[in-house]
Amino acid sequence: MKKSILDHMAFIMIYPAASEQILEQHSIRKVSYFDKSRIDLSPKARLEAVRQSANDFRQYMLALDEQVEFYKSVDLIRVPYPTKYGLLNVETAKSPYLHILNRLFVIQYQTKQGLKTLLFSPSDIEGNGETPFFKNLRQSLGMFEKPMMNFLSPQLNDVEQALAKVGLKPENIDFISYDHLHTQDVRKWLGAHGAKGYFPNAKLLVMRQEWISTQALLPPQQTWYCPNGIDGIDPDKIILLDSSVMLGDSVALVQTPGHTEGNHSLVAHTADGLFVTSENGICADCYAPEKSGIKGVREFAKSTGMEVILNGNTLEGALEQYMSMVMEKTIAGPSKRNSDFPNVATSSEFTQYWGFPGLKPTFTVGELEYGRPFTNSTNK
Repeated sequence: MKKSILDHMAFIMIYPAASEQILEQHSIRKVSYFDKSRIDLSPKARLEAVRQSANDFRQYMLALDEQVEFYKSVDLIRVPYPTKYGLLNVETAKSPYLHILNRLFVIQYQTKQGLKTLLFSPSDIEGNGETPFFKNLRQSLGMFEKPMMNFLSPQLNDVEQALAKVGLKPENIDFISYDHLHTQDVRKWLGAHGAKGYFPNAKLLVMRQEWISTQALLPPQQTWYCPNGIDGIDPDKIILLDSSVMLGDSVALVQTPGHTEGNHSLVAHTADGLFVTSENGICADCYAPEKSGIKGVREFAKSTGMEVILNGNTLEGALEQYMSMVMEKTIAGPSKRNSDFPNVATSSEFTQYWGFPGLKPTFTVGELEYGRPFTNSTNK
């Protein structure tokens, strides 16, 4: 027991939260809008405080009146996902699985130190395949593994291909981030155990709670985390955050705990307003279930009063996740393309797939692109 306590203390010393000086060096500043929104003992009071703080933060970002220079989401890979998790507690379609489409988000924004490039949700498809849930699914297919996985999980792009299409090189990337570390193996990107990473200049932006949780998983979590996915990474490659932050004046990472303890969401100011991205929900329907055309979703929302539908594969904090989804849709505001739904672009979006007929979202966000990328051939 003493050894484990000492090991934990040593770990905290190796990975402290980023200092104000480090944050300032990278044009990152803390925001306090949400600091006191979850302290009331009453869940209802907490929810309303979260909603109010989210609205205040939305007005703050819009008032800054600065948009990202470039924003593009790129389809990476389709994966089967249990319907019972994606649409938690909803009695819906007959299929036990639905399809979620994982995307990479490429964002460029201005700061006092110049243009910065952020990759949000850069998935190492091969490395992530070692996540126990997906590895067990593959192994259950036996001799049919390869053809069935080509059917169940078709790959559309990898990160390298996506960046080549944009015109960016590995050295152009300043930061990578994920709303949480489920399934993620980040060693390829940042390097590990002395080996160099694919992105030589990139640092990982992650909530300290998520980073520490990933190092000490309990059985309910283990199925969804990639074994050793963050082992051996140089601490200098990690920027640990203890609060919501602004990246320049057009991008934010806001704490949205619940799906995991250290979950955060991306907020980016584009020509179509504030887009909010995470995997708290798997589609726009989950953020406005009363408007959904998915079988059973609207009825569930009406009968229960639920204003969001959780993505609940681990349920680390269901009430917190519920509040976080309300927070996300309040920050986002209504979509300009379909005002029935909030301006949420989920990092893995539930999409219609011919292999799972009869189950489709009401509104699909799809790939997005705003602005023009700054590449080696253009000026920063």
